[in-house]
Amino acid sequence: METFPVINMEKLNGEERAATMELIKDACENWGFFELVNHGISHELMDTVERKTKEHYKKCMEERFKELVASKGLEGVQAEVTDMDWESTFFLRHLPRSNISEVPDLDHQYREVMKEFAQRLEKLAEELLDLLCENLGLEKGYLKKAFEGTKGPNFGTKVSNYPPCPQPDLIKGLRAHTDAGGIILLFQDDKVSGLQLLKDDGRWVDVPPMRHSIVINLGDQLEVITNGKYKSVLHRVIAQPDGNRMSLASFYNPGSDAVIYPAPALVEKEAEEKNEIYPRFVFDDYMKLYAGLKFQAKEPRFEAMKAVEANLNLGPIATA
Repeated sequence: METFPVINMEKLNGEERAATMELIKDACENWGFFELVNHGISHELMDTVERKTKEHYKKCMEERFKELVASKGLEGVQAEVTDMDWESTFFLRHLPRSNISEVPDLDHQYREVMKEFAQRLEKLAEELLDLLCENLGLEKGYLKKAFEGTKGPNFGTKVSNYPPCPQPDLIKGLRAHTDAGGIILLFQDDKVSGLQLLKDDGRWVDVPPMRHSIVINLGDQLEVITNGKYKSVLHRVIAQPDGNRMSLASFYNPGSDAVIYPAPALVEKEAEEKNEIYPRFVFDDYMKLYAGLKFQAKEPRFEAMKAVEANLNLGPIATA
């Protein structure tokens, strides 16, 4: 049985660099996910983020979630629920402008530690994009530049808790979807599992909880830029009868006005001849479409953007 890819980033600095880069390449081509250890973010910082996130849920979110469950009658559902998720969430925006100081109910230490964590994750995301460039044969900085637009990238964190669920066979923690954006960095609970990805053969595979790891997955925009060489992969969260699962998913996405299109160096002649080329579009237009179709297949979204592209001339963009 193939094992979920775990990448030790320390090995990028020594004799095992080539083998480690090959592991990253295989993970991007065949999994769309991988797990990072020794990624440079201190364990102490991660422990503080986890402690403050769990404290905040208990203090500010848990009662609200129970009230929501009661108001929707979710405790006693008899049939599968397909229009809701068993999760309690809030969002923090980091780039282009942080809103951490404006989000209610966060204590001072939580705000400060989340700012520091976001800065570390931003640096890690950009480091990873350059590793992907290296594997793809793209110039260093190509992906970061492709994401920039006129105001720089969008970067934010979805802070989620998945409380114990009395009917885990009838309601998902989070329904199956691909992520719309660029590269996603997840700090997940190391004790309570639930995240699964869909392999090509139709199997749902667990993303294993691992202390102090960061799980990486690729979004739809990287599938477009690589013209399908790398794929965004369907994933879901299974609700659990016991334990509260913490999840901090940070999305390093293109800027709203960034024009996204396949890197010319990655469009093979054969694909061009068959017109098997991914669309060219403004990222914000894709997000507007995604908002209503998140839990549906990604392929019709790409086709819809092709139709838009046919009616628009988006003009040239720097490719360096």
